[in-house]
Amino acid sequence: MTAFGFELFGTDGQARTGRVDTAHGPVHTPAFMPVGTAATVKAMMPQSVAATGAEILLGNTYHLMLRPGAERIAKLGGLHEFMNWDLPILTDSGGYQVMSLTDLRKLDEEGVTFRSHIDGSYHKLTPERSIEVQHLLDADITMCFDECPPFPCEKDEVARATELSMRWAQRSRDAFVDRPGYGLFGICQGGVHADLREQSSKALIDIGFDGYAVGGLAVGEGREKMFSALDVTTPHLPSDKPRYLMGVGKPEDIVGAVARGIDMFDCVLPTRSGRTGQAWTPRGSINIRNARHKDDARPLDENCGCPACQNHSRAYLHHLSKADEILGAMLLTWHNLHYYQDLMKGIRAAIAEGCFADFQAHFAATRELGDIEAI
Repeated sequence: MTAFGFELFGTDGQARTGRVDTAHGPVHTPAFMPVGTAATVKAMMPQSVAATGAEILLGNTYHLMLRPGAERIAKLGGLHEFMNWDLPILTDSGGYQVMSLTDLRKLDEEGVTFRSHIDGSYHKLTPERSIEVQHLLDADITMCFDECPPFPCEKDEVARATELSMRWAQRSRDAFVDRPGYGLFGICQGGVHADLREQSSKALIDIGFDGYAVGGLAVGEGREKMFSALDVTTPHLPSDKPRYLMGVGKPEDIVGAVARGIDMFDCVLPTRSGRTGQAWTPRGSINIRNARHKDDARPLDENCGCPACQNHSRAYLHHLSKADEILGAMLLTWHNLHYYQDLMKGIRAAIAEGCFADFQAHFAATRELGDIEAI
């Protein structure tokens, strides 16, 4: 079986291109991971997701342990078999969801006791249980269990959460079962504080992981503070391991983070937007529910190869969205995921050719033009 590893193909400034090798195949970086929280990318069939160019999906420990249950999924062959996705899967540890989705929770050194948002039942999630659940799911990439402090938050509280997360990172490492093709990522915390980010990075490196994620961002701090946090974080992370910015994001966020040395991304934005009538294009976003589209025979993007753009007009997509037809959500989601994968493909090519700065400039200029007739 293929060993888990990361090969760095080249750099352009701080931007990097490479490949993560996993038990279920390679992931070319920079990469965007569509979110399949509950064993499905909403409004998409697995083969449709793969057709967009996606090489890896994200699943979630919290949601899957509550429903249908990690042990049940394991008995049914693991998450790949369960959802008919034979490419790599990364699973979030559940830490963020425990903090954000549950109204009654008790945090201590051992872990978090919380009440399910589904039926009110009580559960306990510890570093050991999180790693166990991800093992049962057969995740190619497992994430450490951590505490993600909110923003804004006093620095003393961020420091407390960061130190706890590092202790949990060691316990996650100890609980992880090493096997060929499977990797464990540590999660750097520290909010927007440079000294805490450095402290967290060094602690994770001392423990030793197969990849390093930057957590605790995209939680309301804004793009400028997020980029500043990356500027003081990525220089401390190993250059021979993949770097993953969790929960990001908008196309502008992705391009800016790649310029700061990030390799992997995930976000619900393209799929959520597809269900609410928003389409992403090189010239910005389009609200297809706007009345000006009802007689528009043009595609969303004449240069896009997705089924929505190749086979349907803006007028038809407008009609589907206004009529709340399921097909509208399916087509817009497919388009958005296709756009995101095309963006990543363009980024990888630009880095490989040594012209990422030109790519950034063209990306920004195109978005400034906007789609005046469409938005």
